[in-house]
Amino acid sequence: MVNVRSIAEMGAYVSLLEYNNIEGMILLSELSRRRIRSINKLIRVGKNEVVMVLRVDKEKGYIDLSKRRVSPEDIAKCEERYNKAKTVHGVLRQVAQENHLEIEDLYSKVAWPLYKKFKIETPSDDEKKVEYVHCYDVFKMGITDDSVFEGLDITPEILTALKAQIRRRLTPQPIKIRADIEVTCFTYEGIEAIRSALQAAQNVGTEDVPVKVKLIAPPMYVMTTSTLDKQKGIQKLQEAIEAVREHITAKKGTMSVKMEPKVVSVNEEKEFLQMIEKLENESRMVDGDAPED
Repeated sequence: MVNVRSIAEMGAYVSLLEYNNIEGMILLSELSRRRIRSINKLIRVGKNEVVMVLRVDKEKGYIDLSKRRVSPEDIAKCEERYNKAKTVHGVLRQVAQENHLEIEDLYSKVAWPLYKKFKIETPSDDEKKVEYVHCYDVFKMGITDDSVFEGLDITPEILTALKAQIRRRLTPQPIKIRADIEVTCFTYEGIEAIRSALQAAQNVGTEDVPVKVKLIAPPMYVMTTSTLDKQKGIQKLQEAIEAVREHITAKKGTMSVKMEPKVVSVNEEKEFLQMIEKLENESRMVDGDAPED
């Protein structure tokens, strides 16, 4: 993984982020397999790029790199590995700063021993093949399993600080999923039928994937759930929609889906809450008595 520092006639000068920011160069001929019409469309100053090393001249200190020879699969793997390593480094750096330690000491007492502890050896034709579980994944295991950290040569205070940083940085955040529906029932028991149907939707929810139903403005309702598993969340809302359909149809009412279950972003959620607040304010203005002159 490199960061582009400058672009010259011969190519792009970059810093190797995983090797103490030493300088390397991507030659123009190694930027793309196609004909280069605009170098700025291929590479930009300040952007991180995945490259492979072509040549290293130790005497002159030159490192020649290639961008065009890296496959999409290699890019994905490198980005994943780099982001994991960056997170692990951030955890250890914070613990080191808070406890006045050298970060190299934490690597030697925490990260490297965990790599050795969770290495996987598989026999091959010639010799054993050794693979290592990334320290990032070991940290995630440690959120729910304290035995992961057994045998580390660190004090209880450092271990507590380490666990706190891991929980803060690596605990997955639940995603919010939403669906919009319209429910109507014009029979004598219409209001009770709608209430019963919406309650049936909420009953579909579980402790891990709870389902909530909120009125937007009759006959529009919104279903939401928060979960760590996107597919389970969408499936649970679909089950809730079917529960509403089944109950309201039995009472001679109707239901239509205005928005299928989908993950909502922070901005969408903010806009939705603002819309709810606006509708509630309008409702209070309509229901309240007009002030007398």
